Amino acid sequence: MPNRVTPYERRHALRRPGSILIGLLLTAAAFSAQAAMGYPGTHTDTTRYRYPVLLQRLIAAVKAHHMVVVARVSASHGAAVRGIKIPGNAVVMVFRNDFAVTMLKDSVSAGIEAPLRIYVTANRHGTADLTYRTPSAVFAPYHNPALNRLARTLDPILAAIVRSAAGPGARPGHLS
Repeated sequence: MPNRVTPYERRHALRRPGSILIGLLLTAAAFSAQAAMGYPGTHTDTTRYRYPVLLQRLIAAVKAHHMVVVARVSASHGAAVRGIKIPGNAVVMVFRNDFAVTMLKDSVSAGIEAPLRIYVTANRHGTADLTYRTPSAVFAPYHNPALNRLARTLDPILAAIVRSAAGPGARPGHLS
């Protein structure tokens, strides 16, 4: 017996692809909007320094503000090793052991947020930008008053590091 499609099934089958397409488009638009806005508490400063100079200035500023560069990763460095050239970028991970101990005492689950990250990226103008999220924004989802106090202690330290590295003439901005 052949499969017969009833008028009801035909009517709804035609709507389903359209509904699915609209749903997919709305979902994609929502994700695009979030990506364009960035995460809450995200700041980007455009500097007058070229990427390698800004990276060295950032590392010096971290030390000058009594923090530690825990790690540094760079997709552009990894690509260069493979013979591929992409715009300079590096994530510099920053923290300090006394802050780590306090953070873990306040919330073990918040440990995934450490170290805090500062992103250095070459821009199309030949200079480089610094992007970071405030510790208050990073730790806010944990809804922990003790962790919020720690974040408020770290906020001005990270801001000072970025200000020092960015130097005079930097154009501070906010992604969100």
